Parts: sequence; C-alpha cells; structure tokens
Amino acid sequence: SEPEPDTLVAETPPPPDPLEAPPPKTADAAQILNSRNQEIARLTASLEARTAAYASRLRRRSVSASTREFRYANYLAAWARKVERIGNLNYPQAAKEQHLHGNLILHVAVRKDGTVEAIRVVRSSGYDVLDQAAVNIVKLAAPYSPFPPDIAGETDVLDIVRTWQFMRGGRLGWEN
Repeated sequence: SEPEPDTLVAETPPPPDPLEAPPPKTADAAQILNSRNQEIARLTASLEARTAAYASRLRRRSVSASTREFRYANYLAAWARKVERIGNLNYPQAAKEQHLHGNLILHVAVRKDGTVEAIRVVRSSGYDVLDQAAVNIVKLAAPYSPFPPDIAGETDVLDIVRTWQFMRGGRLGWEN
C-alpha cells in the first residue's frame, strides 16, 4: 500500500479578541513620535528666540572698579559700601576659624529696582566657603538702592564685576 500524500490544511488565524486593542502600527507610532519631536523642537526654538529678544531689549551696562563715569561710579561706590558693611557683619565663621583668606571675582546683575537678577562666581578664591560667603553676602544685602533717574533712564540692569578680598583678620574688602 502506498502512503497517503500529506494533506495541507490552511490554518486561519483565530478571530481577534474584541476586548484586546489592536497592536499599534509601528509606522504610525514612529510618525507620531517624529511629529511630537518636531513640535517640541519648534516650541523650544520659539521660546529661545523670545528669550533672546527679551534679553536684547534689556538695556545692560557693565561696571567695575575702573568705571569712571560719575553716575555709575557713584552708584557702584554706594553698592560696595553696603556690601562691605553687611559682609563684615556676616563674615563667615568657618573662614575665621580656619584662617582662610583669598580673592575672588564675582559678577552681580542688579535690576533698576535694586533687586538682584543673578550672581555668578567668575573666578573662585579656591575656597568654597569664601565663594559661597560672597554669594550669601550679596543676597543678605539685597535689595539695593533703585537706580537714580539718570541711570534708570538708560539702563535696566547693571552688571557689577568686582574682586572681593577676604582678608586676614576676618575683614572683607575690595581690590581696585
């Protein structure tokens, strides 16, 4: 007797379960993800452009110990006197105990209403305790005097850059 030929039976997949969601189409999911990424990139670029436009509208002026224009030099001198007074009253105890001293360069952005916009250590003293003390002293001394009309009329933010000296004996001073 001859063997019977194999019979091919076509299997049909079972009908989908009506409670089970169909699997997402990968092309559609990829397109959605790409579309969202493009939208995020567009919104980010728009926000950055608006932020840059706002910043460019702010009228900024940089001042330092070498500033000679009287109105700015006068404001800077008053600002420095206040910071020095507050700094000497709040000289960091840890710096006194460890006999730390050193210089650091600090950038302080002051708005025309006397509030602080930003504080940044430009060059460290090499001691975190002194660097942080300088930042804290600026915060403690704030707010500062609003700009006088002759400065406020043309300047929204003063960028003050000063070299701070934490001296032996627990005193704060300035390098000119």
